[in-house]
Amino acid sequence: MAKFLVTASYTEEGIKGLRKSGGTQREHVVRLAIEGLGGKLEAFYFALGPDDAIVLADLPDAVAAAALSLAVTASGAARCRTTPLLTPADMDKAASTNTAYRAPGSGS
Repeated sequence: MAKFLVTASYTEEGIKGLRKSGGTQREHVVRLAIEGLGGKLEAFYFALGPDDAIVLADLPDAVAAAALSLAVTASGAARCRTTPLLTPADMDKAASTNTAYRAPGSGS
């Protein structure tokens, strides 16, 4: 499974819904949505600042992450950003993988 960071900012309607149903209900709904995609909710937090909710989730792949993002955004209750996360071992593998990329002006 791949790990994703999902940050959400509630719209005015989303804030009204949160006040009505509460935080634990939101976590429950998010957990069910993630599990319905074959994933697992690792953590759910509310935050103060530009992001209202922060979610760490294990999801089968980027398609499942996109499906979650589309569902949240289409609801009109929140805007979300989804970031794939890499483990230190993933980064080691990426760093040791050769690519054909060359910086502009550095040759062919």
